[in-house]
Amino acid sequence: QLVESGGGLVQAGGSLRLSCAASGIIFTANIMGWYGQAPGKQRELVARITPEGSTNYADSVKGRFTISRDNAKNTVHLLMNSLLPEDTAVYYCNAYQRRGPFDYNYWGQGTQVTVSS
Repeated sequence: QLVESGGGLVQAGGSLRLSCAASGIIFTANIMGWYGQAPGKQRELVARITPEGSTNYADSVKGRFTISRDNAKNTVHLLMNSLLPEDTAVYYCNAYQRRGPFDYNYWGQGTQVTVSS
């Protein structure tokens, strides 16, 4: 189970910190990620982090967003700075693991982020 928190309404230029608490999975075996889905658009990768701490980001958020994880607390965070109206989306936490030939994906329920201009 993945449970997100921290979304809300913020003005452009502001900041938000999203959190995702994981249970029922071997957290340290999963790549954790945040995906965003804007109205009328497909869900897209925003940022992800490996169990070892390697990260990658969508070009649109590089330098503004930071993903981090706490393996002791089974949590992953997304610090969102310098927010833009185009960052408005539902943000979903994802846990991914490949076991043998199979891919396992787990999703949270999503948290709304709205950035006003």
